[in-house]
Amino acid sequence: MVEFTTVNGIIIKRAPVGDYDFIVTILTSERGKISAFAKGSRRPGNHLSGVVEPFCFGEFKLYEGRTSYTIQEARIVNYFEFFRNDFNGSMYGMFFLELADYYSRENNDERELLKLLYQSLRALEAENFDNKLVRCVYEIKSLVINGEYPGIPTDRKYEESTAYTLEFIRTSSIGKLYSFAVTKDVLYELLHICDIYRKTFIDRKLNSLEMIQMIET
Repeated sequence: MVEFTTVNGIIIKRAPVGDYDFIVTILTSERGKISAFAKGSRRPGNHLSGVVEPFCFGEFKLYEGRTSYTIQEARIVNYFEFFRNDFNGSMYGMFFLELADYYSRENNDERELLKLLYQSLRALEAENFDNKLVRCVYEIKSLVINGEYPGIPTDRKYEESTAYTLEFIRTSSIGKLYSFAVTKDVLYELLHICDIYRKTFIDRKLNSLEMIQMIET
């Protein structure tokens, strides 16, 4: 008997397989990070074509095999089409997806990370929020959710406003994270702190980060 399961999540990565298929990585609220085949999705007119792209957020019906998942159908509620027309925003978005891929695990409770990713992508769409600040908030809160947040670094003396901002990010609910602005000096210190955190906790190259750094330069 065929067994199906339904998960809610966002596609954070995909790669071609064979002549007509994709294999996608989905960050889900029910099963953490999973990989699933989207058979025939590279064929024009296939029912999965266009719904298994990075940033697609929605409900996925999966066939659960012994060693892998296969997507049967998808109901997408947000395609994040904004990123198709905003190159800078899309680069930040790809970085967020790559970082989520790094931190998430299969069969782990990733509901908070998924919620953070979704809200952070929404913040990138907002015209009144600096993408650099969104990036800092996302990186710092990811560490908090992952249980690795080390507090303010001790390499130098930071402004009191920077320390306050870090504490606000640490303690605030995800729904309230993107509700503030900072001065240029505080933003500069936050970017510096994120660089320290990244070098401490991430042990591999993040390909999208180089594009981000070019944008920010």
